[in-house]
Amino acid sequence: MKAFAVVTLLLLFFMNASSVSAEAPYRHIVLFKFKESATPEQVKGVEEAFKALPGKIDTIVDFEWGTNVSPEGKDDGFTHCFFVTFKDKAGLEVYLPHPDHKAFGAGLREILDKVLVVDYVATK
Repeated sequence: MKAFAVVTLLLLFFMNASSVSAEAPYRHIVLFKFKESATPEQVKGVEEAFKALPGKIDTIVDFEWGTNVSPEGKDDGFTHCFFVTFKDKAGLEVYLPHPDHKAFGAGLREILDKVLVVDYVATK
């Protein structure tokens, strides 16, 4: 339920249709909550594999990531945030079925407890 509330708030905040530009970047936010059984080596492997995707998929125009450092305690167990930017939605549409993205995703199933994804068109 918490994750749904977070997604709803993010969408309401970012999806103000009246100020969306056709030129606006398309953002793809991915949050990971790892299973307790995931080893530090496995987590590091996921970080490295995600960081490698911009070098393999040319529609990614920007990428950053980090681990949760919030003191609020409202993370619902999510520890990692990956922020991927595309020029537009067409970039995401190339990324999602891309073989390197598919291979990356297939390697996550055994160590991830939850994944939360929010996409939005950047507005100012």
